[in-house]
Amino acid sequence: MNAPEPAIASRVVHGACPHDCPDTCALKITVENERVVKVQGRAEHPSTHGALCTKVSRYPERTYHPERLLQPMKRVSAKNEAPRFEPVSWDQALDDIAARLSAIAARDPQAIQPYSYAGTMGLVQGESMAARFFNALGAARLDRTICASAGAEALNATYGSRVGMHLRFFAESRLILIWGSNSIASNLHFWTYANQAKRNGAKLICIDPRKTETADKCHQHIALLPGTDGALALGLMHELILNRWLDQDYLDRHVEDWHALRERALQWPPERVAEVCGITVEEVRQLARDYGTTVPAAIRLNYGMQRVHGGGNAVRLVALLPCLIGAWKHRAGGLLLSASGWAARVKNTKALERPDLLAGRRPRMVNMSAIGEALLREDSPDFGPRIEALVVYNSNPVAVAPYTAQVLRGFQRPGLFTVVLEHFMTDTADQADYVLPATTQLEHLDVHTSYGHTDVLRNEPAVAPLGEAKPNTQIFRELAARMGLDHPCLRETDEELAAQAFTDAIDQDLLKAQGFVSLDLPEAPFAEGGWPTSTGKVQCISPLYGLPDHVPNRESRLSSPQLAARYPLAMISPPARNFLNSSFVNVKSLRDIEGEPLVEMHADDAAARHLTHGGMVRIFNDRGSLRCRLHISERARPGVVNGLGVWWRKLSPGGENVNAVTHQGLTDIGGGATFYDCLVEIAAA
Repeated sequence: MNAPEPAIASRVVHGACPHDCPDTCALKITVENERVVKVQGRAEHPSTHGALCTKVSRYPERTYHPERLLQPMKRVSAKNEAPRFEPVSWDQALDDIAARLSAIAARDPQAIQPYSYAGTMGLVQGESMAARFFNALGAARLDRTICASAGAEALNATYGSRVGMHLRFFAESRLILIWGSNSIASNLHFWTYANQAKRNGAKLICIDPRKTETADKCHQHIALLPGTDGALALGLMHELILNRWLDQDYLDRHVEDWHALRERALQWPPERVAEVCGITVEEVRQLARDYGTTVPAAIRLNYGMQRVHGGGNAVRLVALLPCLIGAWKHRAGGLLLSASGWAARVKNTKALERPDLLAGRRPRMVNMSAIGEALLREDSPDFGPRIEALVVYNSNPVAVAPYTAQVLRGFQRPGLFTVVLEHFMTDTADQADYVLPATTQLEHLDVHTSYGHTDVLRNEPAVAPLGEAKPNTQIFRELAARMGLDHPCLRETDEELAAQAFTDAIDQDLLKAQGFVSLDLPEAPFAEGGWPTSTGKVQCISPLYGLPDHVPNRESRLSSPQLAARYPLAMISPPARNFLNSSFVNVKSLRDIEGEPLVEMHADDAAARHLTHGGMVRIFNDRGSLRCRLHISERARPGVVNGLGVWWRKLSPGGENVNAVTHQGLTDIGGGATFYDCLVEIAAA
């Protein structure tokens, strides 16, 4: 007689997706015999409604990856050699790191530089205990600009905060402009609502240099040149004014300095716009006609279009469009770029990060988008002390930061002491002196806000940390103790941190029980004005930035013709569909779907260079070069190539990714990265 099968101990845990995506999904995590076997979207959460992207549905594969870092590692090779590491104990690693950082801090704590971004969007494992640690030290600060700072600052300058319409009401819109967003790949749950509107008769128009998967599903695709979105917005305003498709009452009551904007827009007739944007005059006129005569009209703007020199001005101009036609009077009208300003009203940032620990010190600020340049700077009166130590967490700058050659020179600079908290041996971990194993989302507690919807979420740990992995918070607690930083707040638990994350507007008991709580907000929040500016009105003229205008790319055929003669192709580097920045690149099932690094090129551009589909090519400019496979594709418009990123360098042919050719120039406002402001040439490899 066969022995009975052992019973399976099964339970379900509520979680939240930690990744840099507007959807911030609520997760249903199934655990069997203390191992996560399935991650699904929670059907009860309104915006997740049971669906997850392919990436996050494979999250157990990431957590249980055979190459997962599960013990501290110490470098035993020189920085300019192939990386070699050996395992060490936590005590040995933390004692050595604490001693090194303490010695630097005794000279000048500003020589210690944190570097982090959105490897997790969690308020606990992101910038809570980490910020407290660096504030208590008086370490240098980091200007976290690499993704969204130009657009965020543009919304602040125009609307007074990062606010917009509610996600679910896109389903009721009659016209949706999907502007600079491949929503099917990067904003899946918005696409669900947009598709619902489409089935109900709405017109969907995609505005994007690339013919994305989203563009395939829209009624129209307008393939403008990179960095010309501001010009297109001004051209639409021109037509709205000439054809009197304006809501004059809304303008008079709720928009300041409209007449100055009107005069600027009248300088942008469709003929001028078509020349700058590389589209037809009729496309400009018809788009304005659709936008000016369809009610309600909505814009889903995303961050890709602000990653150029004029990105901040462009977002300001697009953000003013719904004010001209009074779209905000309808709950299914207006614009959504970020909803994070709503969450900011209930988020207790000061309680989490404790800036009071600086005790009056004002350490220098380093822009993360120019980290390569910063690491190579010497002591100087304007910069301060040379960076002697770099602590990286929740980021992979050697892969994702612009101008890789300079970033690498900085990381390999003699005397730089580098500590990386990570799940895997990434391109950045390869440059570290110590790599410390961090927990994944399935192994720690966290709480989350969203920039795509208006809920807050809680993530419960589903399983105990694997191996010797520790949460970010615990690593910084232990470092603080070893360095003699004895403020009581540096000993607070993750549960205590989570309890401090929100104001009393959030019912913490309900958040724990349900896993999510929706913010109490009006359905059409600006139907009667009430903008969060100093005057309560939308600002056409910002006290800081003046009146918005089209600001050309640094690198383009119109602004830099001599450079364009040598490097005639504009390159954008949108994310590969199955990766999220550099996360998930090492998950084999997703990399198998993605295949290999690709560049998409229009057939006319390929023919002019005698290039063939499927061949290996070299993309190059004065900053560097990379090799990848060529796809001759209708996804690329003439004169523009799409280098899909961001692959790990060491998993790419020739050991380089798209950031070999990007530069560290910054956006007009917000100091953001300008990844899509880039000229290249392509030849057979």
